Formats: sequence, structure tokens, C-alpha cells
Amino acid sequence: MDFTSIARLIFASRAKRTEKWRGNVESIQTSQLLWLLKKAAGTEIGRKYGFEDILNAKDPVAAYQMTVPTVEYDDIRAYAMRMVDGEKDVLWRGKCTRFAQSSGTSGGKSKFVPITDDSLRLNHYPGTSDVVAHYLKINPASRIFSGKSLILGGSFANELNLKSGVKVGDLSATLIDRMPKLADMVRVPEKRIALMEDWSEKLPALAKAASRSNITNISGVPSWFLTVIKEVCKLRNVDRISDVWPDLEVFFHGGIDFRPYRKEYESLTDPDKMHFMETYNASEGFFAFQNDLADHSMLLILDGSVFYEFNPIGDGEPVPAWETEAGKTYELLISSSNGLWRYHLGDTVTVTATDPVKIRIAGRTRSFINAFGEEVMEDNANRAIEAACAATGAGIANYTAGPYYTHDNRRGRHQWLIEWNVKPDSMEKFRDVLDRTLQDVNSDYQAKRAHTIFLDPPEIISASKGLFDKWLANEGNHKLGGQRKVPRLSNNRKLLDELLRLNA
Repeated sequence: MDFTSIARLIFASRAKRTEKWRGNVESIQTSQLLWLLKKAAGTEIGRKYGFEDILNAKDPVAAYQMTVPTVEYDDIRAYAMRMVDGEKDVLWRGKCTRFAQSSGTSGGKSKFVPITDDSLRLNHYPGTSDVVAHYLKINPASRIFSGKSLILGGSFANELNLKSGVKVGDLSATLIDRMPKLADMVRVPEKRIALMEDWSEKLPALAKAASRSNITNISGVPSWFLTVIKEVCKLRNVDRISDVWPDLEVFFHGGIDFRPYRKEYESLTDPDKMHFMETYNASEGFFAFQNDLADHSMLLILDGSVFYEFNPIGDGEPVPAWETEAGKTYELLISSSNGLWRYHLGDTVTVTATDPVKIRIAGRTRSFINAFGEEVMEDNANRAIEAACAATGAGIANYTAGPYYTHDNRRGRHQWLIEWNVKPDSMEKFRDVLDRTLQDVNSDYQAKRAHTIFLDPPEIISASKGLFDKWLANEGNHKLGGQRKVPRLSNNRKLLDELLRLNA
């Protein structure tokens, strides 16, 4: 039975409300900050920085920016761990019993990001509703509720010694575990399978459950979802997933740049039906989503209990959303209902429109190569990989790149470790297109590569099948599945050397 027409009526008002954001960015975002400060005024952090005084200031936004410092995770680690231990009213009101465990910062320590009841109720789940609402709006022919959703999630970290009732793991595990009953009825697999920790057991169980269902939409990280899709195809002995799920019509994807994977997904699905929508759903919050299939930038969610600041790359102080400039790249800071205050997400975004605000993810602040003054960013790398794949018929499963320093009678160069789904018809052509595209999109790289005076051409190294999954699952990483992903660029040799040792 198809419930899409009923769902369209329910979701219509949610999609329509964003039309009122034009001309109101400042008022909406200011109201979000005031609400956050009011709710957290009685917390330890609220008392420390005088949230009540900020609320009574003539210009609360300016007072907030002058009074509260920007922070990295290590600056609030002690607060977060006290919350994990059961303390209440620390960074946010009440107790927090769910935490998203994500990759480490200094010393390799994991981060434990609070997922409060308020952030689930006002941010994460409404963000998901926004995506569906706008998809229904821009695709009148959709029959998305004629079947089920396949949501790829992670698991909880059962090995941790936690207070009773506290759960730590992937954000996706909490979202599935706390999912409203109505939404839980229209997705697969069942929670028992979705929250399995051991992926060697989980993958076949998930593929078996999904292969027997009428899947109309899928949600997850592109690189890891390919593994699931191919497992289902193998189980059903078909070449395309659309032969298993003929009604599959949309992939809600996020976590990594989709461009290097798009061709592979298009070959596996029905091009007459399939759509792709990007989301910005991080452990720290649901921040933006694509609301136009012809425009790959994403609409910033202004009313999701998050106050945004944009820190210019280079010089300058953080500015609120209504003072951003189109075409400019910023580091994103958030203040939110999960108790993060002026928090450095570690993401850079390029603002493509300002009223309302639309963004494209440019990369991670720590994901770059600048070993030779070339300043290659993640967005540069993804564009180059996309062009090289298109020119050589290649398809990739995963990749990472880093510097190779001068010590073998050659100049320095970049090494690209790539796991192929389809190998390029010419490895040399792939390298040359990658190199040329990087020069086209990055003048610093072009200057260092000019006449091969300072920097040699890149070196392409083929990874063994499953190498990156092996690294993710390796002891000490525990990152297989969920929202976990391989860093694209590194400014040192640590990651590359680890992977090359595994690749030997």
C-alpha cells in the first residue's frame, strides 16, 4: 500500500515553513541563541559565563561573542566526561544518557559528544523530517512511502564501563534506538540487526533482511553503503540493485563527498527513477540538507536549536549567519542544545547564498596537504578524483592521500592510495587528469607543480581489496560501519604508513 499521498499532506507545512526564512535570517538565528542561553542559564557553563547577563545585554549576540570563548573538544573534554559519569546541569540542563563516540583528537582519545533529549527532539529528528518534506516537494512523482527505508547505522560501545542507563556509540545507533515508533515501522532492518556490533555477522544479516524488502529509499555514508548494496546484489545474483529494489528512488547521503561515488551508484540504480540528496548530519547535529536536485549546495537549518558562527579562513573574527558573504569559505562554529558552546566543528563550508543561507562542505580543517606550500584542501581532492574517474572510466571504493618527502633523489610529491571498484583504463591518464585538475582548481598547487621545479607529479598506489575496511576495523580504531570514514588528506605520513603496512 502506498501512503505517500497522506505523508505529502503531513509534510507539506514543514517544507513550506522554510520559505519564510528569506529576509529573516537574523531574527530566526537570534531567537535560537536567546532560547539556548535561557535554557542553559542554570547550568555550570551558564553560570560560569553569565548567560543571564548576556540575555539582558543590549546586544546579546555581541555580548555572547565577547564573553564566551571559542572551544575545541579538548577544552570541554572534562565537562563531557562528567556528563558521561552521570552529572546533571553541566553543559546542558538535566542529565544526558546518550553520547556519540567519534574519532579522536589529541593523543588519539575518542570524543564523546552529548546527544541530549532536546537535541533529538528539536534537531536530529526534525532534520530528518526536513529532508523527507523537501524531497516530496521537489519530486511530485515520488512513491517513497510505498515501501521501506534502509538506514545504515552503527552500534553502541559495549566495552566501556558506563553508568547505568548511559549509552555511547555511533550517533546512528542512538537515532535508531530512540526512533519514534511510527518511523520505526517503515524501515529495515529490525533493531536487533541494525545495532549489532560485529559487522562480520551484521552485514550478511542486514543484506538478507534488506533483500526480502521493498526498499524505496536508503540513507547512509556512500563508501560504506556500496558494500551493503553489493552484498545484496551478490545474495540475489544480480548486477544492479534496482533489480532487487525496483522501486528504489532516492539515496539520502552524507558524511563524505558524493562526487567520487556518483558514477558507481548511477550504474547500480535505475537512472529514470533514482535521485540523490545530500545531508549534513553530523554527530554534533543536523545542520543542512539539499533542497534542490539541480543545486548541490545545502540549505542551512535556521530553527533547529543551533546558533551558527562562520569563522573566515585566514584572518578575521567569527560572524553570525546573516553577515556571511557568498563565495567565501569559513570554518563552522556552533552553539547548540547538546551543550556545545561556540564549538569548532572542524568542518569548513563555502557559503553559496546568504538569504537564506546555503552552503557546500569544503572539507575538514585538519584534512589538507600543505607539506610543500601547496595548500590542497579536501574539496580540491574530491574534484580531481571525480574528473580522473570520469576521464578513465574508473570507480573508487575509497582513497586517501598524503605527502612523500624528498629523500630518494626525487622532489617531494603526493601519494594517493586508492581502492578501486573499477580500475582506470590507463593509470597514467588517471594520474595526469588528477594532476591537471588539481592545478586548475588550486593556484598554490599549480605554482608548486609548474615545470616540476618544486613538486613531482602525484604517485598513484593501488590498495588491496578491503584495505580501508580492514583499517577501520583494526584494533584501536573500532570504526567499521555507521558514520565512520577514512580521512581523505593528511599533512603527515602517519595514516599512509599505517595503510601501506597493511597493504603489503
